[in-house]
Amino acid sequence: MARADLTVMGAGVFGLACAWAAVRRGARVRVLERDRIGAGASGGLVGALAPHVPEQWNPKKQFQFESLVMADGWWAEVAAAGGLATGYARLGRLQPLADSAAVTQALARADGAERLWQRLAEWRVTEQRGTFAPDSPTGLWLWDSLSARLHPRMAAAALVSAIRAKGGEVVEGVAAPDGPGPVLWATGVAGLADLSRDLGREVGGAVKGQALLLRHDARDAPQLFVDGLHVVPHADGTVAIGSTSERVWDDPSATDDQLEALHRKAVDACPALKDAPVIDRWAGLRPRARSRAPMLGEWPGRAGQFIANGGFKIGFGMAPKVAEVMAGLILDGRDEIPDDFRVEASLKR
Repeated sequence: MARADLTVMGAGVFGLACAWAAVRRGARVRVLERDRIGAGASGGLVGALAPHVPEQWNPKKQFQFESLVMADGWWAEVAAAGGLATGYARLGRLQPLADSAAVTQALARADGAERLWQRLAEWRVTEQRGTFAPDSPTGLWLWDSLSARLHPRMAAAALVSAIRAKGGEVVEGVAAPDGPGPVLWATGVAGLADLSRDLGREVGGAVKGQALLLRHDARDAPQLFVDGLHVVPHADGTVAIGSTSERVWDDPSATDDQLEALHRKAVDACPALKDAPVIDRWAGLRPRARSRAPMLGEWPGRAGQFIANGGFKIGFGMAPKVAEVMAGLILDGRDEIPDDFRVEASLKR
């Protein structure tokens, strides 16, 4: 590629998704990754695409809602372009309701969902749970049809294949831009550290997470959410369990007893997993902005340089909308970034 219209630094989900959104607009795009594709948080196991609760509505929740609604067609186009499956399916999510207070709260939120979700998805209390679900003390579960799942590693590989099929480049082992033109920095934890140093103030940091993968085929079942634990059946006949949120650690890539505790908790909640063998364990750092929202927009003081970072736990769910907004900003000059998502929002906190 003689000259790129856009150079994307970082081959995690934000970087790859933005590159795909740009290349499908006809731009010449080069993705440069200093390590390997999905080396950071995007190389994890869980892939739970779940909405925020439908109350106290704000621009972040609206943005995420719009991203989840558009995800079905967006990921289908990625798979069709590159010929690789993403593991995406919108199969919903079940959550047991522990007591009468939880039931009352869930019913109240159902009214909010009917209004705020524009009848594009459903949030309701149900007595039906299927065969792959935990017991509930009340005999009732919360069900939402907006939640979806994909396999993070499959999705990253599918994005790379789609980008290349459209004429874009994805190159590993390159740590700096190698030509003129606009640059989008989607470099995760390292990028937050670089941005903080440049601006003279911490705008975000890392939170460690751990997850594991079991061999158990429940591929057509909804994902589960039990006491803060995600249990996600994947399309390849595996089930992911995660994740921890750790602010203090010795080794960012090491798994430990905290992960074993997650495993025990998942088996207690879902006995069908009792004899499922563990086939993979993952630990890594996830980028979290001070604003607690994705950090998007221009790099302050650097003309022609842009930021897409801070996906934390919702990066894959936010990726379609993030990608389209950033491609619109960089290629068309159209700014549709919510104020709370701007880099300046983290500087104010």
